[in-house]
Amino acid sequence: MPSAYAFWVGQAVILQVAADELHVPLRGVIVGESESTVRFRVGEGWDIDIYKHMILAVEQDNWAGVLVN
Repeated sequence: MPSAYAFWVGQAVILQVAADELHVPLRGVIVGESESTVRFRVGEGWDIDIYKHMILAVEQDNWAGVLVN
C-alpha cells in the first residue's frame, strides 16, 4: 500500500510542520521517504529529513511557478 506522501513526491508543496508548540510552513519539494521520515528539498539542493509525526499537513504550492519581477 502506497504511503500518503507517495502522491506528493517530486511536486512543489508546503509542509505544515510542528515542533513542540511551534508550527512552521516549509516550502519545497518532497524527494523521497523512509519508514519514519520524509526527505524534503528546501532551496537549491538542500535536503532535510523531517520526521513524519511532525508533519501536520501537505498542501500544493500554488506559487511555485510564479516569477516576481
